[in-house]
Parts: sequence; structure tokens; C-alpha cells
Amino acid sequence: MTTHVPLSILELATVGVGQTGADALRATLDLAVAADDLGYRRLWFAEHHLSPGVASAAPAVLAALAAERTRRLRVGSGAVLLGTTSPLVAAEQFGTIAALHPGRVDLGLGRAFAPPPEGFVAPPRTEARDVDGLHVPGTPPIDFTDSALRARLLAQKEVVGASRSGQDFRAELELVLGLLADTYVDGAGHSYVSPPVAGAAFDLWVLASSGGESARVAGALGLPLAANYHVSPSTVLGTVDAYRAAFRPGVLAEPYVVVSADVLAAETAERAHHLADPFAEWVLSIRRGAQGAIAYPEPGTTTPWDRRSEAEQDVLRDRVDTRIVGTPDEVAAGLATVQRVTGADELLVTTETHDPRDRVRSFELLAGEWGLPATRDSADLVPAGA
Repeated sequence: MTTHVPLSILELATVGVGQTGADALRATLDLAVAADDLGYRRLWFAEHHLSPGVASAAPAVLAALAAERTRRLRVGSGAVLLGTTSPLVAAEQFGTIAALHPGRVDLGLGRAFAPPPEGFVAPPRTEARDVDGLHVPGTPPIDFTDSALRARLLAQKEVVGASRSGQDFRAELELVLGLLADTYVDGAGHSYVSPPVAGAAFDLWVLASSGGESARVAGALGLPLAANYHVSPSTVLGTVDAYRAAFRPGVLAEPYVVVSADVLAAETAERAHHLADPFAEWVLSIRRGAQGAIAYPEPGTTTPWDRRSEAEQDVLRDRVDTRIVGTPDEVAAGLATVQRVTGADELLVTTETHDPRDRVRSFELLAGEWGLPATRDSADLVPAGA
């Protein structure tokens, strides 16, 4: 057993077939208690709306509930999307949590996805390659200019009520930093004070899926960055490189990078791959479905990989090929490669299964293999017979 960089968790509150959103949210809070006991550093909650298979729609609420149930685990957002929530409101929400749980709160901000404008020309697709043992897949063939996909995304935005137009990302981050320091003045010279934010003990993070504006601005402001290998593995190295190249001392004196990865561990490789079987169908629903992520299927109920069309495999291959599935030592070895090649200071793992008990068990096995400082007997974490 070897001690590595810290491990943290990104949680989606996955809703399995036959389960309700309430079931998924209760399981997520049980996971928070387990993660605290197992020695994970952080638990971040994603923001997804109107997806039948994802119940994590309110990161601030979940972070507050998780903080109340845990002792040392940091809680936060991965990420609050600035297309649905203003930076002020997000900072006030997480500042309120930090008032009661100082030093344990992270506000992760990300720019919400918007369909490219008419006439958009996508950059050339990249080819798959291996970099020092890390598989970096090619760009998946997803056409965001497709009229049907654009119509779905725009319709969903209308229902969500995401009326905020895209703002200058740096200015939005500087607003939060100014409110934290109690020095914020707007362009007209008006000063503002937010009592929940001024001096609040939370950390501001930027989440990025490419080497574009988010990564560069995070570096320029000296903020910590979370780079996305689990959803956009083809771009992770460019994201990290752009951040480090742009980094100037600011909030941090040195760059700090967390890299996300999708993992699933079980006692045997056979069981791990059995539990991982529905993943391709679930990802396909996100990339091609009319309503986003479907309820997570039970193992053995979806189309086997070798029976999928070549077109489907092409759409899914980057996610399937970079998911780290197997025994605890196999998963740990895969994560060690991610860390070594990206130079990550910390890893953020996410795990999707139909049964939430399998998810907790995966995190438990990985924690033991990684050498996390557990604070409670692992036998207490998963219900008997799980």
C-alpha cells in the first residue's frame, strides 16, 4: 500500500432505475458520511437540471446538508454554473455555509455550456494517443451545431430559466474575490458589501474542460483549477498546460491542479466490469438523448458493447476507454498514471453504479488501496449483505 496525493469525490446523486430522486439524495448524504470516515479530502456536488438519472441539482443545499453530517470533509460545488446562478448569489450561498463550517467549504464555479452560434466552425478533431502510459482519446464526433441538439439545449435552457447571458468570466471571479476581501467596487464606482461573503472562510475554485478562457483566467488570478479528464479526456493535458502557462501568484503562490477521473472498483475485475456494464448506455443518453441522463440501468439490461453500431461506439469510446474499472490495485494504478502524467496535486474521482451500495463499496476499496487515513472501521460503512 502506497500513500499518494489526496483523493476527493465528485458526486452526481445518480438515480437508478426503480429509484426516486429522494432515494438518490438520501444515498448521497450517506456517502458523505462514508467519505468523511474513509479519509477523502473533499466531496463536491455537480449541478445538473432536468436529467432523470441525476438528482444533484442544488450543490449549495447538498453541501450544507453534507457539512452538517460530517466532521472534517470539505464540501463544495463541482460546479455552480454561472449560466443559472450569478456569482454574487453563489458566493452568498457558500459564504453562508462557511459561516457555520469555516475552512471546510469550496465554491467551484464554471461557465455553463451554450450551443455554439450559427455559423460556428468546430476546430479539427484530434486523434487518440498515449502519453507516457495515459490514454488521451480523440475528440468524440459530437456535432453541437446539429439543429435537433441545439433545439433541445435551447428548450431546456428556457425551462431551467437560465436567462443570464454570458459575462466576462474574469470579471465574475473578481467580483467574488472582491466581496471576500470586502473591497468590491463596480465600474461606476459603487462599493458593495455582502455580510455572508466578506471574510468568509471558503475557497474559490475554477472548473475547466479545455485550455480556453476558464483555464487561462484561473491561472491569471492565481486560483486553484479542477481539470476535467472524466468528461473531456481528450482535452485534459491542454487544460492543465494552459493553466500553468497563465499562472501568476494571486490567491495562491503556486499552481494547484485537481484532475477528475471516472472509476469503479470491486473485489474482482469480473464484478467491476459487470457493474460497469450500463455506463455506455447512460453516457449515450447524455450525448444523444432528448432529456439528458436516463435513470442508471441495472447491469445486464443494456446493449453489450460488441453489439453497438460503429457510430455509437465512436460517440462513446472516449468515455468508455478512459473509465478506470477493475480491482482496487488496478484502479489505483490507473489513477497513479493520471496523476503522474498530468502532474495533478489531487485527484477527484466519480463513480456511477445502479446500486448506491456498490458506489460506497468502490470508494471504500479505493481508499484502502490508496492509503487514505480512515477514521472508522470500514465494516461499518456498507450495510450487511450489500
